[in-house]
Amino acid sequence: MTAAAPRKPPRLVTRALIASFLTVAFILAAVFALVSLDLRARARQSAATSLEAGQRVFERVTRQRAQDMLGVVSTLAENPTLKAALDTWQSEQAFSGSVDPGLVSTVEREAAKIAARVNSDVLAVLDQRGRVVVSAGPRAAAWPAGARLAPDESASAGGGDTLEVMGDAVFRVRRVPLQLGASTIGSLALATALDAGFAEELAELARAQSAIVIDGRVHASTLAPDAAADLARIEGLGGTTEGLGGTATDIVPLAGRSWALRRVDSVDGATFFALASIDAEAAEVTRSALAGLAWIVAIALGLAALGSLWLARALTKPIDTLSASLSEMTAAHRFDTPVPATGSSRELDALAGTFNELIRALAAAEAETQAAYLGAIRALAAALDARDPYTSGHSERVSALSVEIGRELGLPEQDVSTLRLGALLHDIGKIGVPDEVLRKPGRLTPEEFELIRAHPVIGARILRTIPFLAPHLPIVELHHERPDGRGYPYGLAGDAIPRAARIVHVADAFDAMTSARAYRPGRLPHEAMKELQGLVGTDFDADAVAALATAMPRVPAAYAGFDPTAFQWAAQHRAHP
Repeated sequence: MTAAAPRKPPRLVTRALIASFLTVAFILAAVFALVSLDLRARARQSAATSLEAGQRVFERVTRQRAQDMLGVVSTLAENPTLKAALDTWQSEQAFSGSVDPGLVSTVEREAAKIAARVNSDVLAVLDQRGRVVVSAGPRAAAWPAGARLAPDESASAGGGDTLEVMGDAVFRVRRVPLQLGASTIGSLALATALDAGFAEELAELARAQSAIVIDGRVHASTLAPDAAADLARIEGLGGTTEGLGGTATDIVPLAGRSWALRRVDSVDGATFFALASIDAEAAEVTRSALAGLAWIVAIALGLAALGSLWLARALTKPIDTLSASLSEMTAAHRFDTPVPATGSSRELDALAGTFNELIRALAAAEAETQAAYLGAIRALAAALDARDPYTSGHSERVSALSVEIGRELGLPEQDVSTLRLGALLHDIGKIGVPDEVLRKPGRLTPEEFELIRAHPVIGARILRTIPFLAPHLPIVELHHERPDGRGYPYGLAGDAIPRAARIVHVADAFDAMTSARAYRPGRLPHEAMKELQGLVGTDFDADAVAALATAMPRVPAAYAGFDPTAFQWAAQHRAHP
């Protein structure tokens, strides 16, 4: 199963944008919440004020209408024909129990004239006992002759309204007495039906929704059915001025919304309410406010985006520049060039300066470490060479020769450094060879020679335990391999042998030939070069031998007298490899 790739953290630009947008969004949300609360409070106050004003308008209009109507009715009630006909009707009814139909027609005709002059659902002519004699008007059918009304103590004085139930209808009634001389012979009843039409008229006057509550029951309203049902379930609805909606505006929940409720009038057992939806008022105000806030939000978000982008780029551009410089430095493995200052901020310039100081400290520490490593390796090589007085300085000379051959071949400086240390360590495996074999003055036995042939493998085994010496392992392990495949320890041939190992093999052989041994004197440099030349392609690499011949004037003083022009082969090989 393939492991999931590690999740990359977002860039600083993205983080800055997210942080800015979240901050702005939080501020705007808080502002919106505060504005909503303030608008709701204002909507509640506005609804209460509106209902109070509606109540005043309703009271003023209804009072004015009542006065105007009473004035008209009082004037019309002085109709002598109506009075005479009603008085005669009552007299005949009292003495004979029957009434002349013509007399009834006269009363009906005069009542219809009055009804045509007033804005009322019913105009009824009542006798002295409150019974209906005749009725006229749009709802006259609900007031049949003979229907009896409840006694009205205020009728003789033209007092307040009463509530009358006629069948399924409820009426608001005001009575005007009919006087004949000093006697009251009956009255005129002006009745207004308390139905949906009256509720709509009430709502129009109050400029709000309306409800008519009779004995705690919603009789008619302009509310939606669910709101009206909730209103009917409210305790303390209607009744006295101390009840709900008595002298102030109350807040009630209807159909899941808040409503302001105020009583605008009451008659007998009927109470008239005006209602305004606070939520609807707040929603309307909020929509109006949001229309203005929308531009503010858009501008705020735009400015936040621009500010975030500017700030993020101001931060990320120098950081990216610094990161690119560090990446290039790391990729090229060049730590000698300081990171340039960005010039964008003191903090980033201080960071670049601190990094440069760190690089200088690391470079100095690395140089000291390398020097310590090199000193330790040189000491180790010198200690190894000191085991045999005839090989004293051998490793140093092989290292110097290998470096010059590598430079002559145009190797990179890193490879030349590898040659230098690898050549110093090339015989480190001889630590595992006994002194009696290593320092034996005579010819070695086959067994002893096998011990000597094991030193490259022993040296490689020793160096593998030291990670930083890994680049030098091929030199130590393979410097006795030959181009013809007859070398040791693995019998590699040709280009299968690393170039560094082929170079050290040539330098090692040359120094061995020119150094004195207990069993032979050292050869002259030109003699050793002739022998190397003769073994090119079988024992030695041709390029390495030719480069040694060319580089010989640059080697230590022991080889200063060597003349490479004496070897035309070297010049020809370098010109035509």
